[in-house]
Amino acid sequence: MNRTRTNDRSSRTRSRTGGPAFGAAAGSERGSRFGSSTPSRSGSPIRSGGYGRRPAAVQGEFALPKTITAALPAVEVFADLAMPAALLAALGAQGVAVPFPIQGATLPNTLAGRDVLGRGRTGSGKTLAFGLALLARTAGLRAEPRQPLALVLVPTRELAQQVTDALTPYARAVKLRLTTVVGGMSIGKQAAALRGGTEIVVATPGRLKDLIDRGDCRLNQVAITVLDEADQMADMGFMPQVTALLDQVRPEGQRMLFSATLDRNVDLLVRRYLTDPVVHSVDPSAGAVTTMEHHVLHVHGSDKHRTTTEIAAREGRVMMFLDTKHAVDRLTQDLLNSGVRAAALHGGKSQPQRTRTLAQFKTGHVTVLVATNVAARGIHVDNLDLVVNVDPPTDPKDYLHRGGRTARAGESGSVVTLVTPNQRRDMTRLMQAAGITPQATQVRPGEEALNRITGAQAPSGIPVTVTAPAVERGKRIAASRGRRRPASTARRVSVRQSAFDAAA
Repeated sequence: MNRTRTNDRSSRTRSRTGGPAFGAAAGSERGSRFGSSTPSRSGSPIRSGGYGRRPAAVQGEFALPKTITAALPAVEVFADLAMPAALLAALGAQGVAVPFPIQGATLPNTLAGRDVLGRGRTGSGKTLAFGLALLARTAGLRAEPRQPLALVLVPTRELAQQVTDALTPYARAVKLRLTTVVGGMSIGKQAAALRGGTEIVVATPGRLKDLIDRGDCRLNQVAITVLDEADQMADMGFMPQVTALLDQVRPEGQRMLFSATLDRNVDLLVRRYLTDPVVHSVDPSAGAVTTMEHHVLHVHGSDKHRTTTEIAAREGRVMMFLDTKHAVDRLTQDLLNSGVRAAALHGGKSQPQRTRTLAQFKTGHVTVLVATNVAARGIHVDNLDLVVNVDPPTDPKDYLHRGGRTARAGESGSVVTLVTPNQRRDMTRLMQAAGITPQATQVRPGEEALNRITGAQAPSGIPVTVTAPAVERGKRIAASRGRRRPASTARRVSVRQSAFDAAA
């Protein structure tokens, strides 16, 4: 990391405020810059009554702060960036030579240590936009036990895993240790990794707080902090935890906030934690992806289940969204009984189950992923060309993020929403709010229009059972033989683990 630049940043802050970096004077100075009075980074309550209470959802976007210090120009190739040779070589080995727009625009600034507020639709390359800068600026440093040097906060386990998977080959190239900290998995293993020393932590707020409370992690050496999909963290009620965590990292450190949408619930984070940020928006948050088709299929209530089953029986994979865990489980079982290789994904599943289901879907072992909104962000599946809203979403952001599972990274895809007569008016309003003009079609099961739009076909009707692939089953059996515990110990571990999992 460029220590000189970090020290310069700290001294500039002290000279502006006339006191310690980001003290009370700094808080009011930062607030006036963005048009309202806000507290310092010390964690004082905000005027709305304190950040311990979840803010009400506010529609629309806040006024983005203006960049005071001019941004560095964008680059067109990664080779033009001041990154370690090993990192550039790793990009080449992965076949990545030309940055996506959000990467080319923000990386020159994040590599220089600037705070960045970046907005780009799902699939636009945000992970490498912040990840490459984080890795490049941390390369060559070594973390002490329990004291990571960089932190990526995400709202869901799936997004944490996606970020980890995307950054791992590059972290290895520059010999940095990366640890994923999420609920639903062994807190003991995560604590052991932190005690052994890890430079980068990718975490969900709840589990990271648990590890800090246990004394297994301290954030006082974190010099680079990334908030990925901050608006969803606000929507999920994580704002008090997020602000408490941000108040523990190094106050003079670098902050990067990236998201597909920037609604007013994120305003607090921007005003309070970003200093003179470079603001870059690849496209409006409501902007539809040009390679994505949007269809509203009007169906009679009595035809909806059969229509859904025929779409699920298509050739190729499809992701289907429903509102509740119960509805997901019920449809999944119905599809399996009809001969469709389906699997369920929702918050009621354990993390190993969710990880295995996603892996089976990505490899084609499962052709239909039936999910709640837990899968609406943080899941990347190559060549997924169809997303179906079996239950229409009630929020424009949910629609955009569900649809964002297809047409990623320049690929094409379709988003289909099944709408019954009593849902038409609400769906029309939602589409208008999302800035989308869909193609509406009245369909019935077995009709040509349904096949043309979705590839629907009649299912085989022969029930199927989805099991773990033989290789995976063999690995689990071998692993269980190698780590047997006394029954009493196993019971104690199970009870203790279930309590921690519930927290995150």
